Amino acid sequence: MLATIAFFVALGFGILIPSLPIFASTFGVNAFQAGMVISVFALVRFVTSPLSGSLVNRLGERIVLSSGLLIVALSSLVAGFSQSYLQLLLLRGAGGLGSSMFTVSAMALLLRVTTSQQRGRASSAFQGGFLFGGVAGPAVGGLVVAWSIRAPFFVYAVTLLVATAVSLVFLSRVRLHDREEQVSSGQASKREELRAALKDKAYQAALGSNLITGFVIFGLRSSIVPLFVVEGLQRGASLSGIGFLVAAGAQAIFLLPAGRMADLRGRRPALLFGTISSAFGMALLAFSDLATNILGTAGLAGVILFLVAMAVQGFGGAFMGSAPAALVGDIMGGRKGGVVIATFQMMSDVGAIVGPLIAGLLVDAFDFDWAFAAGAALALIPIFLVLRMRETLVRTGAQA
Repeated sequence: MLATIAFFVALGFGILIPSLPIFASTFGVNAFQAGMVISVFALVRFVTSPLSGSLVNRLGERIVLSSGLLIVALSSLVAGFSQSYLQLLLLRGAGGLGSSMFTVSAMALLLRVTTSQQRGRASSAFQGGFLFGGVAGPAVGGLVVAWSIRAPFFVYAVTLLVATAVSLVFLSRVRLHDREEQVSSGQASKREELRAALKDKAYQAALGSNLITGFVIFGLRSSIVPLFVVEGLQRGASLSGIGFLVAAGAQAIFLLPAGRMADLRGRRPALLFGTISSAFGMALLAFSDLATNILGTAGLAGVILFLVAMAVQGFGGAFMGSAPAALVGDIMGGRKGGVVIATFQMMSDVGAIVGPLIAGLLVDAFDFDWAFAAGAALALIPIFLVLRMRETLVRTGAQA
């Protein structure tokens, strides 16, 4: 059910995002202000994540999840009727609050109701919902925008209302109550819980991995690769779309095997696969720029390296989408973990916010290979954190 909810959320988001700056520009704003409509959503998500974590601990995952989806749905619906740029900006900010509520509560619920031997595959299935929805969204978005520039807001609201209905109807309150009763004894205060988690080297590895995922995948790669294809490789924008499709395809193929590996062989080896692949993929992108500079744009070496790099990034993304979350679930051990999970999610948001800024500065000051090299260097940090962590997977007799 959570994977289904994730699909509808990502589907609507993928339909809306490509048209959002275009709609903002109809109010006569500049490019920076149009981009702010996207940034404010991520910024509010980041700022309100601790609040969402506290709400999960107080009210429970199901209520916060459904409420968050409803807030995003209603804010998107009203945003479709915006008559000014300020109205649009404020409504998108309100949507960021709902998004943080949904993201934190959904992950907390997923990790609480699954056992240690299931968490890797469960996290993969959840990420798969986002992945397939994210791929389908832009494809449908072109048809929706052709109807009306305001239509994506209404379609997004509908997909979110469907997701809300699924959460209210199919997520069983009784099962959650039973699970909570089994693990509630001896539960520490949430601040003590977070302090204890921050001292755990395994949790530190999860935080570092999620930070790099946000920085490299959601930040640097999303913002720089389209420019690199056009300005660096001097190819058509369609190659950028092909590259992202290759990455998404590789991630889709390896999502479930990655989750299975995390559940059977352990979080540590799965995380090593993910972190090393992320660093290697960034290094290949840097080499693709160097190859283009040395051999010229007429050669295919830069293009081939670019596509291979995107495939490697997708492969690594499959492991980074399952193992870190499963690791955090192991640390919580079935307890309500709103604050601990919110902190984990915030790392990805930090990376997504800072990544494009640092990459843009490096490209402006030097070249694309500097930005990719910086991403590869930063991606080395979680590798060392993973090497020093303990294994958190609780093995059964059959696994041992």
